[in-house]
Amino acid sequence: MPYKILLLGASYGSLLASKLLYGGHHIHLVCLPEEAKLINAEGFKVRLPIRGRAEPVLLNSQQLPGSVSAGPAETVDVSQYDLVGLCMQEPQYRLSGVRELMMAIGQSRLPCMSIMNMPPLPYMKRIAGLDHAALEAAYTDARVWDTFDPQKVTLNSPDPQAIRPPGEPINFLQVTLPTNFKCATFLDPQDNRILRQLETDVANARFDTADGRIELPVKLKVHESLFVPLAKWSMLLAGNYRCVLEDGMRNTQDAVHADLEQSRSVYEFVFDLCLRLGAAPTDLVPFEKYAAAAKSLSRPASAARALQNGAPYIERADKLVQLIAKSKGLSHPAIDAQVALVDRRLEANRQRLVK
Repeated sequence: MPYKILLLGASYGSLLASKLLYGGHHIHLVCLPEEAKLINAEGFKVRLPIRGRAEPVLLNSQQLPGSVSAGPAETVDVSQYDLVGLCMQEPQYRLSGVRELMMAIGQSRLPCMSIMNMPPLPYMKRIAGLDHAALEAAYTDARVWDTFDPQKVTLNSPDPQAIRPPGEPINFLQVTLPTNFKCATFLDPQDNRILRQLETDVANARFDTADGRIELPVKLKVHESLFVPLAKWSMLLAGNYRCVLEDGMRNTQDAVHADLEQSRSVYEFVFDLCLRLGAAPTDLVPFEKYAAAAKSLSRPASAARALQNGAPYIERADKLVQLIAKSKGLSHPAIDAQVALVDRRLEANRQRLVK
C-alpha cells in the first residue's frame, strides 16, 4: 500500500525520496520557500552513477510512480502522515517553525527515521548503559527531542554521498558515492512493516534505458541491530571531521590518506568503542574497505565546508563519540585534539557573528 511520508529536508532528502517514489508513495518535503516553489512546479532531479555504464542516469521525480510536494514547516499537519524522515542537519531542528513541527511529530508518536550523521538523542536512549544526560552537550539543543519516545525513533545511516553541484538549480542533486542506506529497525512490529515495505519497493526499482530496464544502486537495507548505522561513526571521525584544519580544510581523501596509520588508529578506536556498546564485528565496516572508498572522496566533508563558510553550529558526532568514550574511561589523543579544534573554529565563527 502507498504511504504518506514526511521528509524534513529537501537536499539529502531528495535522494531518499527518489528511491521511495518507485513504490508509489506520496512524499512531502519540508524545505525553504524557494526550494518548495521549484519542487512543486518542476519536481526534483537526481543524477545517479551506475556501475558498468559510462553515463549516469537522471531520475526525474515527475516521471516516477509516486508523487511529491513541498512546503514550509509551519503548514504541515502531522496527522496526515505514516512515517517521518529527518534529513536535515542536526542544528536545523532548533530553528523557529521546524522546532514546533518537531514537537508535534514527537507528540504524534509517528515512527520517525533519522537520516543524520548525528543520531537523535532518543535513539541513543535505545542503547543500554549510557549516561544520556551527559551526552546532551554534543547536541545543539537537546530539548528539541524531549517529546520523542525512543521506541518510535530509528536511525538510517546516510552512507550514500551526494552534492548540489555548482551552477545547477536547487532542485538538482548529484550522487557521488552510490552506497546503501542502512536502517535499524523500530521496536514496534507495525512500524517495521513500513520499513520492510519500503526496503522491498527500493529493491524492485528499475530504470528504463535504450538497452532495457536496469537495476539502480542506493538500496534501503533494514537491519535488526541497533549498531549497524553506527558504523558511520568510525568513518566520520577518521575522515569527515579530520577535513577540518586550523586555518582551512582539506578533502576527505587527504584527511584519511595523508597519515593512514593515524586514520587507522582513530577508526579502530571508534570501532572498538562500538563493540563495547554491544555491536557485533559484522555490524561494522573494516578500515580497509573505508580507506578504499575514501580514495574517491575528493571534496571536503559537509562539516568542514560549513565551518569554512562561517557556520556557528554543525553536527557534533565527533563530540558525541568523545563523550561516550569518556564515560567508559577511554580517550584517544587525536580525537581529543580534533574535537578541540572544531570547538575553536565554531567559537571563532560565533564571535564573528556577534561583531
